[in-house]
Amino acid sequence: MAIKPPRDPQDVGYTWPTVLAVAVHLLVVLFSLVSLPSSTAEPDSSSIVQATFVSTETFTDQAQQTTDQQAALNSSTDPDEAEPAPEPDASEQEALQQQADEAAAREEAQAQARAEEQARELQEAQAQAEAEAQRREEEAQRLAEQQEVAAQAREEAQREAEAEAQRQREAEAEAQRQREAEAEAQRQREAEAEAQRQREAEAEAQRQREAEAEAQRQREAEAAMQRQLEGEAQAAANAQQAQQAANGFINIVRRAVEQAWLIPAGASDAMSATIQVRLGPSGEVLLTTIATSSGDSAFDRSAMQAVEHAAPFSELRDLPAEQQRNLRQFNLRFTPGDVR
Repeated sequence: MAIKPPRDPQDVGYTWPTVLAVAVHLLVVLFSLVSLPSSTAEPDSSSIVQATFVSTETFTDQAQQTTDQQAALNSSTDPDEAEPAPEPDASEQEALQQQADEAAAREEAQAQARAEEQARELQEAQAQAEAEAQRREEEAQRLAEQQEVAAQAREEAQREAEAEAQRQREAEAEAQRQREAEAEAQRQREAEAEAQRQREAEAEAQRQREAEAEAQRQREAEAAMQRQLEGEAQAAANAQQAQQAANGFINIVRRAVEQAWLIPAGASDAMSATIQVRLGPSGEVLLTTIATSSGDSAFDRSAMQAVEHAAPFSELRDLPAEQQRNLRQFNLRFTPGDVR
């Protein structure tokens, strides 16, 4: 039967030292990458990384010794190759356990010393990294200040250039205004001179027009006087002709009415009636009314009947249109024995 040495609770296994060592190495590599010079970002100097390095060599050696011892024990207890060894007594087991404990303590002390050394190295590296970060931060601040000063200088130069350009533009605008004002004054003088020439020319033309108008008025007055004289003569002739035509038409009407009038019995020569007659375009009687009554209704009625019986007076159509309009309404006075 194989005798397994008792396991000390303080013995360190393979798994956790290996994982811890790998993690520490990865942390160192990551820290070295972050500590590289960079123009875009600076490491945070406030972060503090604390780690304890544990060398895997110690645990590997110890594990190798334990493995060798275990293999020796196993080889001595292999049922196929050797017979079981006699079990050690209690004193031997205690001695072996004490040797194993002392070996484990030495290995643990050595591992602790190496871990402390690596921790000091890590702290020194961290201090150097923090110092480098501080230096880079100061350098970045200095560069930022220089850039700010340069930017302010550029802005000041830009403002001065813009101010100078503005002054030049204002000077050019003022010069342009002066040129435009002089040109406008020249145009005004020329316009005034041209207006004066036009006024004089218009005044002369007005005088000529007035003279021509006066001469035209005189000619027209003379022509109007001549036309008036001629018109008066023609009017007199027309009036005389119209009067003659009207008298002739009235005489025709009077004779026709005298022939158609039946004087009532008992009518005296002192009786008289005036009948208003309105004719149509063809000489037909449109209306007869009593303008002045004789006082005898039979006498008045006989006068109106005489006009109606004598119509139509077709001779009206033979007269000019103006005379027709003037003769379509007239008065006839009836007295016994005469129609006036």
